[in-house]
Amino acid sequence: MTAPGPDHEKPTIALIGLRGCGKSAVGRELADLLGGECIDTDGFIVEQAGKSIATIFAEEGETGFRSREREAVKYAATNAPSVIAVGGGAIVDENNVRMLRQVATLVWLTAPAEVLWQRIASDEASKGYRPPLTDRAGPEEVEHLLAERSPLYERAADLVIDTGHSTPRAIAEAIAARLNRL
Repeated sequence: MTAPGPDHEKPTIALIGLRGCGKSAVGRELADLLGGECIDTDGFIVEQAGKSIATIFAEEGETGFRSREREAVKYAATNAPSVIAVGGGAIVDENNVRMLRQVATLVWLTAPAEVLWQRIASDEASKGYRPPLTDRAGPEEVEHLLAERSPLYERAADLVIDTGHSTPRAIAEAIAARLNRL
């Protein structure tokens, strides 16, 4: 984990990490704890498009979705709420990371692949809402994406928090404490 420094004094906290790590739930809890607002970039995309992410992928492909994602990150960075829950693949685009860095401390929420898969598999609300991102299925997709994206998350992160065995509220409290926001 990174020691507190100048980046930790930025007004916004951006949560990054793979699907299932808890960005949305922790983002809501953290915004509540800090008395601010949370923008969930995936939620913003769905709201603006009027359709699910899976439908956007089916109709526009990953390229169309990533274009919408860039706009969502730009909106969130421009409006700088207290917390941004960033879509799992947004860090693949270095422009997104640059925009977020200007206003936010980036916090990578991590968890072991098996925990991520259990959360994804048990999340009834997101079934059919999110598309597969590789040609692999289930746990193999999670392991592949984790191996592929971990170096990107690590390079972007100012702080790393393990979410494997904690509640969203406990994770939010840990982030706030680490960043001296309590």
